[in-house]
Amino acid sequence: MSSKKLVNSVAGCADDALAGLVACNPNLQLLQGHRVALRSDLDSLKGRVALLSGGGSGHEPAHAGFIGKGMLTGVIAGAVFASPAVGSILAAIRAVAQAGTAGTLLIVKNYTGDRLNFGLARERARAEGIPVEMVVIGDDSAFTVLKKAGRRGLCGTVLIHKVAGALAEAGVGLEEIAKRVSEVTKSMGTLGVSLSSCSVPGSKPTFELAADELELGLGIHGEAGVRRVKMATADEIVTLMLDHMTNASNVSHVSVQPGSSVVLMVNNLGGLSFLELGIMADAVIRSLEGRGVKITRALVGTFMSALEMPGISITLLLVDEPLLKLIDAETTAAAWPNVAKMSVTERKRSRAAPMEPKETHDSATAGGVASKQMVLVLERVCTTLLGLEEHLNALDRAAGDGDCGTTHSRAARAIQGWLKEGPPPASPAQVLSKLSVLLLEKMGGSSGALYGLFLTAAAQPLKANTDLPAWSLAMDAGLEAMQKYGKAAPGDRTMLDSLWAAGQELQAWKKPGADLLQVLTKAVKSAEAAAEATKNMEAGAGRASYISSARLDQPDPGAVAAAAILRAILEVLQNQGV
Repeated sequence: MSSKKLVNSVAGCADDALAGLVACNPNLQLLQGHRVALRSDLDSLKGRVALLSGGGSGHEPAHAGFIGKGMLTGVIAGAVFASPAVGSILAAIRAVAQAGTAGTLLIVKNYTGDRLNFGLARERARAEGIPVEMVVIGDDSAFTVLKKAGRRGLCGTVLIHKVAGALAEAGVGLEEIAKRVSEVTKSMGTLGVSLSSCSVPGSKPTFELAADELELGLGIHGEAGVRRVKMATADEIVTLMLDHMTNASNVSHVSVQPGSSVVLMVNNLGGLSFLELGIMADAVIRSLEGRGVKITRALVGTFMSALEMPGISITLLLVDEPLLKLIDAETTAAAWPNVAKMSVTERKRSRAAPMEPKETHDSATAGGVASKQMVLVLERVCTTLLGLEEHLNALDRAAGDGDCGTTHSRAARAIQGWLKEGPPPASPAQVLSKLSVLLLEKMGGSSGALYGLFLTAAAQPLKANTDLPAWSLAMDAGLEAMQKYGKAAPGDRTMLDSLWAAGQELQAWKKPGADLLQVLTKAVKSAEAAAEATKNMEAGAGRASYISSARLDQPDPGAVAAAAILRAILEVLQNQGV
C-alpha cells in the first residue's frame, strides 16, 4: 500500500510544488514550458556570473528556496528524486545567457543522473558559444572506503550555493568561482541518520527499519545507509555521527580537530519534530565544543530534505575569516536563515535569574501557635491528596489523560518537602504566596497554574488583616483570578464549581458575629455537593470540554480534589477546637 500524500496527482506533484513556491514569492518566476524557476530580476544580472543548480524534487526547500540575490540565479527541478531533463537545463542556461550574464556556473550534486544531464546540457550550451562551467559537489562522509562513484552530494551543497552566490554578487569571474568553490568542497563533510525511511508519492517506503533501529549514513533519496544501529539517546547518536565523520581512517572524513573553526548545519531531513531538532542541535554543539572545536556559525532547520524522512544530517565546513565573510554575505533567498554574524562558541548562553523581592516579615514569629496550626492543616491536606491519587486518576481518565491524581500528589509531596525545611511563616499572606510559587513550580499542568493564580490573588487581602471578613475576601479574590485567566465559570464542570459553592457560603464570614466553624461546615458541604453535581454537567472548559458529554458520567476530578482539600481544612480546625 502506498503512503498518503497531499497531492493533486502523483505525476504533477513536482510541477505543483514549484508553482506553489513561485506563487508565494514575487522574487521568482517560472520559465514557460519547463520546470525551471528563475530570479524575477534576471535582467539586473547583466555582466555577472549566473548560478544554476537543481536536481530531483522532494528535497525542499532545496533548491528553489535558495534562489535570490547572493545565492542562486535559478533552479531546474526534476520529478521526485529524479534528475531534471537536459532540455530544461539547457533552456535555463540560455535564459540567463540571453539576459546578459557573464557565463553560467552549474552547481551539481554528485549523482550519476545529475552529472550526466547537467553535463550534457553544459556541452550543448558551450557548443552554442555560451560560457558554462560545472562543479560537482560530494560532501558525504558516510563511506569509509573510496567508492568509484565518489562522495554523494548532500546538504553541504547549500553552503556551496551560499559561497558561490556571494562571490558572484561581488563580481568574481566564472572560472575563479568554480575554482574556489571546488576547494571549499574539500573542507566539508555531511552525515545523516534517520528513524525510518520516506516514501515517494504513489510508492511504499523505500526501506524498513525495526522499532529499535536507526539508519546511519543514508542519502537523500530514501536509499539505505551504510550501517544500522540500535536506538540510543540523542547525545549517543551525535557522538556516533561525529566520531564517524571525523575519523581519519574514514576516507570521506572531514578533518575537524581540536582548535578547528567550523560552520555547522543541523538539517532536518523532513519529518523530524522541531523539538527533536532542537535536542539534536544542542547535543551537536555540546559535543563539538567538548572536542575543542570552535563553532563560528550554527544553521539549524530544514535546508535539504528527503520528503518526510524523520532524521537529521550534520554538516561541518572548515572555515577561515575570508570564507566566513562569504557565508555572512547578504542574500534575499527565502530559505536561507537569518544567522547572527557572531561565533556560537565562547558566547554566554544564560543570564542570572532576577532577584526575588525581599520578604516583609510581620511581628509574629514563625513557629508560633498560628504557624503550628497551619502545619497541621497542610499536613492533613497532603495526606488527603495522596490518599486520593488513584481515585482522582480514575475519574480523570474519562477526559483522556488520567493524571489529575498524580498532579495533586506531586503538589502534596512538594508541600511536604517544604514543611520539612522548617516552620512556615506566621503570616497567612506569606504562606499562601509561598504555596503559590511552590505549586506553580512543582505541580505542573493547568491545575498548578490555577491553584497558583488562586493563592496569589487570595494572599493580597490577607496582607492587611486576617479576620473572618478578610478570609472571605481572600476567597473572592482567588475565585475572580481563576475565572479571569482560566475562562471557566460555575457550571462548566471544573474545580471552580466546588470552590465557587464554598465561596458563596463563606460570604457569611463578612457579617458581624459570624461563627468560623459553622460557616465553614456549610461551605464544605456545599463544595462536596457541587463536586458530585458535576457528573451531570456538560463540560464547558478544560480538556474535558472536548469530550462527548455521554462519556463524562463521573464527577470532575478537580472539583472532587478541591472539595477534599476544604474538608481536610475543616477537620483539622474542628479537632483543634477553633
